[in-house]
Amino acid sequence: QVQLVESGGGLVQPGGSLRLSCAAFGTAISIYSMYIMHWYCQAPGKQRELVASITSRGSTNYADSVKGRFTISRDNAKKTVYLQMNNLKPEDTAVYYCNRDTVPWSWGQGTQVTVSS
Repeated sequence: QVQLVESGGGLVQPGGSLRLSCAAFGTAISIYSMYIMHWYCQAPGKQRELVASITSRGSTNYADSVKGRFTISRDNAKKTVYLQMNNLKPEDTAVYYCNRDTVPWSWGQGTQVTVSS
């Protein structure tokens, strides 16, 4: 059973930055490295939305709402995916989750990001 552990969230003022991490436990590096990894966000009362994706080789894709502000990266040796969030806006407030492409692993607890003055 793979466990995903997200961290790095918090309360930040508009225009601020955060770096989220998501570590995978219970899978081999060789397996983890194969998968496209995604970051999602879920705001209160809304469905989970895809924010950013990264392939095993590092190609990235972003939702239009975060392009130019967020950067996804990964360290396969650490089985960890990151999300650097800059110039944060109040509408970025949500719980952020990561997961693999195709059949998702069990969802982690997420990490809360709150952008407010």
